[in-house]
Amino acid sequence: MGTMKTNYRMFFELQREPFCSDIELDHILLTPSLTGVEERIHYAVGLGAIALVTGEIGSGKSTALRYVTGMLHPSQYRTLYITASTGSILELYRQLLDVLGMEMGGVSRAVMLRRIRQEIIDLVQGKKLKVILVIDEASLLRLEVFAELHTLTQFEKDSKPLLPMVLAGQSNLIDNLMYRSSLPLASRIVGRSHLEGVTREQMEQYLKHHLAIAGVKNNIFDETAITAIQQGSGGLFRKANHLARGAIIVAAKNKSMTINADHVRMAATEVF
Repeated sequence: MGTMKTNYRMFFELQREPFCSDIELDHILLTPSLTGVEERIHYAVGLGAIALVTGEIGSGKSTALRYVTGMLHPSQYRTLYITASTGSILELYRQLLDVLGMEMGGVSRAVMLRRIRQEIIDLVQGKKLKVILVIDEASLLRLEVFAELHTLTQFEKDSKPLLPMVLAGQSNLIDNLMYRSSLPLASRIVGRSHLEGVTREQMEQYLKHHLAIAGVKNNIFDETAITAIQQGSGGLFRKANHLARGAIIVAAKNKSMTINADHVRMAATEVF
């Protein structure tokens, strides 16, 4: 795969990998839906409330979170970013302590909660930072964890909530927030963004943008290839990345300077 990789990069004169998942923040295509996510998160944070980001696997939720949190100035904000698991609230507390840079082995849940809260109060009141808890893959969280999360964000009575949250996950995240035990948390939600598959026109823009990042000015994907990538991916960026990259490899192997639907189909079946 190493030589094949070099070959296709040389063949199309790609200065870098155009379709990778860990793209730099300033290279992320600013789509209307991404701008919408950013606006809703800022609104929720300003109110000390909760923003939801939902969407299918591969629709760009994690990229959106990475972009929005990455654009926040570190002198004003502290983002506590964790990827959820199916574990108990203890697991979530351990993750939070880890993100906060605190070592705590073998202590009770109550002690963990107290230490986390104290650290957040110190950051907010002492260092004058806005602290945001971001939970990716939140649809994996157990129901009882939602109830506990509400407890975590309850500080002194009558005070403005110190811990705004962003919860991101698949659409069943909404269902989990509808249970009675989740309602105190759900009542703090002020904005929801739902990421869907993009249109063919948006997919064309996306492909051109990523080729430009790699130093390719002309669109090497023909009309049939763009349609095949959009249909084959359902408009979801993660799958589109896989198809586009695969089609580039197939086309380079066949010494074709233009990528068409056949190359995309071969990439879809991974016959390369």
